[in-house]
Amino acid sequence: MINNKLREKLLQMEELDQSIRKCGKYSSNVDKNNFLELKKILKKYGWPTYNLVGKKASNAAWLIAQHSDYDIIFQEKCLKLMKKAVNENQADKRLLVYLIDRVLVNNKKKQLYGTQFYTNRKGQFVPRPIKDIKNLDKRRKGMNLESFLKYKKIMNKVHH
Repeated sequence: MINNKLREKLLQMEELDQSIRKCGKYSSNVDKNNFLELKKILKKYGWPTYNLVGKKASNAAWLIAQHSDYDIIFQEKCLKLMKKAVNENQADKRLLVYLIDRVLVNNKKKQLYGTQFYTNRKGQFVPRPIKDIKNLDKRRKGMNLESFLKYKKIMNKVHH
């Protein structure tokens, strides 16, 4: 049974997260407040699964976790909970990949799937270091992702 109150709360948090990013008025306060709210949600309900809040709101929880960069321990907890939910078909496998890479990058490690990019000193939008680049597309395919080359083109379009 869907918890509509929780579903609405997560969707509102996502809307706020995206609105500050789209209008160029980024606010770490929004990320902090969303993070604190998600922390309470996880404590009370565990990971917001499809059965609990529906796909859209479950994906919203992922987005909040993804943008909680200042608390890597919290991101790692989210990753663990989300992995379990994915194994039970209760969260998005493709989104999990982004959180895996984000946590690795935030821990100063090489990413596995090549999802995390940054602007280097030359002003180029490039991927953060990737582990075992030779098998990157094999790993991406195993998680239902497009080829890295295709993804890189998409990222460069979005960034410019």
